[in-house]
Amino acid sequence: MNWDDTRIFLAVCRQATLRGAGRLLGVDQATVGRRINALEKDLGTTLFLRTSEGYVLTAPGEAAYASAQLMEGAALELQRQIQGLDNRLSGEVRITTTDSLAVDFVIPAIASVHREHPDVRVRLDASSQILSLSRREADIAIRNQKPENPDLVARCIAKWPLALYAAPGYVEQYGEPVQGEAFAGHDMVIYQPYLDSGKPVTLAAEPITRGRIAATVSSGLMMRRAIAAGVGVGELPVRLGELDGLLRLWPERSRGTTYDVWLVTHQDLRHTARVRVVIDKIVEAFGALI
Repeated sequence: MNWDDTRIFLAVCRQATLRGAGRLLGVDQATVGRRINALEKDLGTTLFLRTSEGYVLTAPGEAAYASAQLMEGAALELQRQIQGLDNRLSGEVRITTTDSLAVDFVIPAIASVHREHPDVRVRLDASSQILSLSRREADIAIRNQKPENPDLVARCIAKWPLALYAAPGYVEQYGEPVQGEAFAGHDMVIYQPYLDSGKPVTLAAEPITRGRIAATVSSGLMMRRAIAAGVGVGELPVRLGELDGLLRLWPERSRGTTYDVWLVTHQDLRHTARVRVVIDKIVEAFGALI
């Protein structure tokens, strides 16, 4: 298997459809199908079962997948090591983060990079999907969880308490929730993955059993905007609540855990000039607003 065939094979393994693999690779699905058929012919075996639910690996396909992952790892390691020696302040840097952190911190950092180094181009992916730095889906990640991969270098750039917030207009109309009454008579905005976790849901360490869930959201930015629109009370990292001009309720109370922001990159890339300047500007943007 050559590397081009391996990339296509891996994409079909991970996406389970020709369309999905083509979208991932930036080619049409017919091309993906032809390459997979040719690969199976060259190897003299069937790698995938074609089912109504997508492409499923056969036993030979699973063996090929294990070997293809090793090939991918070697190719990416070579690419990272070469790129890590690059001292040019030009080229693309890929960042993955959440929409909320992108708006207030990463985009201002990108603007600063562009003013000083106009040949550095940033590709920003702001979503809840976690991209892989090891597979070079991104060069820099800004996450609220520290990764365990020893090949990644992580730096905590913010540590914020989580507290209860509401829009001024909401408090004017409904007043503040009373501590100990489990949000009786109040509307709430809840993070949907928190509900899906199956754990007892609290806001600022208060049960929500007597309140009404007015909306659930799947991202930090939607949470901020929903609270600011007066949909209900909700929990936010304190710095983000302050940036949005929201009222902090029960200032003496917060969630027991903090919202930590980690800046993560691969150890082979952290000294690449263009990656380094972007990291520095992101750290500067967080430092200016905390």
